[in-house]
Amino acid sequence: MTPFDILLIFMLLSTLQPALQQRWLQAQRARTIRALEKQHGSRVITLIHRREGFAFLGIPFGGFIDIDDSEAVIRAIEMTDDEVPLELVLHTPGGLVLAAEQIAAALAAHPAPVTVYVPHYAMSGGTLIALAADRIVMAPSAVLGPIDPQIGDFPAASILRVVERKEVNEIDDRTLILADVAVKAQRQVRSFAATLLRRHMSAEKAEEVAAALSEGRWTHDYPIDAATAAGLGLPVSTDLPDAVRVLMGYYPQPRGRRPSVEYIPVPYTPTPRPAERRTPGASR
Repeated sequence: MTPFDILLIFMLLSTLQPALQQRWLQAQRARTIRALEKQHGSRVITLIHRREGFAFLGIPFGGFIDIDDSEAVIRAIEMTDDEVPLELVLHTPGGLVLAAEQIAAALAAHPAPVTVYVPHYAMSGGTLIALAADRIVMAPSAVLGPIDPQIGDFPAASILRVVERKEVNEIDDRTLILADVAVKAQRQVRSFAATLLRRHMSAEKAEEVAAALSEGRWTHDYPIDAATAAGLGLPVSTDLPDAVRVLMGYYPQPRGRRPSVEYIPVPYTPTPRPAERRTPGASR
């Protein structure tokens, strides 16, 4: 075998390696999903966006809820018998309100119990989807987020506050138009969220929680942990199955650099310390 042959084989293996790794990941995902389905007698759907590290001019892309997502999730729901529970593994920074509302409406309309698992975060539109579930199961460190609508680059609530604080003659037409859209967007999101919430709480409480999540009380990236979510009255627990954590490992974040975090990937439990050596004749 000549050096040229070795180089050719190396180049061939380097070319095939990404494809082989992707096939292996797909097989592991399918195996883990199937095991979770057998354990719970459910259909498991994943909505996982793992491209948080990619952005252009500060705007993330390729990793948010879009119409393709809503079409795929709704198709999976429609292929599920009314008596079969649904379990959605959700990891997303949010995305299009229309797509998120379509998914949430389809989940809420499913007659059997619906569970949403949040292993790390489900922000914005992800939280809106979670509100459609009968159970929201979060990892102890996982978070949800506010669902206040964003108009272009600005929060709807902030646009409205600008209009409230300035004389109308001092406000340009574009800002006034954005304010009009902001009022409608806030009303629509609040109404939709309240409709979802009324399935699990009184109408008055549902309106209160929907307002808290959509009115711009917090910044759009404010982390709502499990305790805060439970305090709002959401059906939250932190009993996340280990299989969901394992499944997330098969959706690696694509990066062109070395990992930022490294550790030995096995569970650690306390181990007894070796008995202290005692010198003969020594006393304590």
